Amino acid sequence: MEQQEAGRAQQQLREPSNISPEFDGYELIDSGGGEKLERFGGQIVARPEPQAIWPKAYTNARWDELAVARFEKGSGRRGGLCASDEWGQWRMGPKAQQQWSISYRGLSHPISMRLGLTSFKHVGLFPEQAANWDYIYRAVAAMAPGARVLNLFAYTGGASLAAAAAGAAVTHVDAVRSVVGWARENMERSGLSGIRWIVDDALKFVARERRRGGQYSGIVLDPPAYGRGPDGEKWLIDQHLFPLLEHCSALLASGPSFVVLNLYSLGYSPVIAKNLLTSAFGAGMEVEHGELLVYDRAQRGLPLGVYARAMR
Repeated sequence: MEQQEAGRAQQQLREPSNISPEFDGYELIDSGGGEKLERFGGQIVARPEPQAIWPKAYTNARWDELAVARFEKGSGRRGGLCASDEWGQWRMGPKAQQQWSISYRGLSHPISMRLGLTSFKHVGLFPEQAANWDYIYRAVAAMAPGARVLNLFAYTGGASLAAAAAGAAVTHVDAVRSVVGWARENMERSGLSGIRWIVDDALKFVARERRRGGQYSGIVLDPPAYGRGPDGEKWLIDQHLFPLLEHCSALLASGPSFVVLNLYSLGYSPVIAKNLLTSAFGAGMEVEHGELLVYDRAQRGLPLGVYARAMR
């Protein structure tokens, strides 16, 4: 009986995932004209989306009626979290909230995350990542309790929370101290623990961990195209991603283990993500790859990133 259950669990891990997230509090209402209209909990916001090049299904007047806040790009210095073309400000209506929260109940332990209207168009959550959270949760749950998971470019911690909820000891690494604090708040909101918080440059951290002989059963990477470390270290994905993956291959435990690589950069396809993992981690890994999609009310899939997931 236990063997049958284990076999079903392993099969579930390897089946193609439903990459449209089932958030009861999230909805992509409409997309098009270089924008997306989204509901996060009780608040509807409009944001730029360069891949939404088709016409909107709703009228501009309907968007203005529904959205309580709209992000407008503006000139500005390059921030620590994103490229300068994402810098701007929110035009807020009288009902807009600067901060609010949302829960994801797709896991057996619900996670709660604080959201906020930031000056770099993000709100503290990438809802399409729920597909990766589900995968991480199932992978960790199939391991022995206390499995070590490393989350790089970890942002506000959705993947860290999913791993911790499944019983992992998580190391959460991000270069921005305020965002690490935000992630820690999300952990506390979710009633979780067991996360180690690191403010560091990802490439420096993994090189140091490699020298120390660190080992992890799971590694999650969500790198930006461009970024800066806490001491001004420059991150360029074309130059630095594969060396980072090579270090990660030395950190991955030889037993049951997994890697999740997520890429947002335009021009990066799922096949590129797969080839990166195959080249860095070699034989013996089963790799699945695809796009992360969210569907609007007109049933148009909006691609919001690509992934490759490897398991042994």
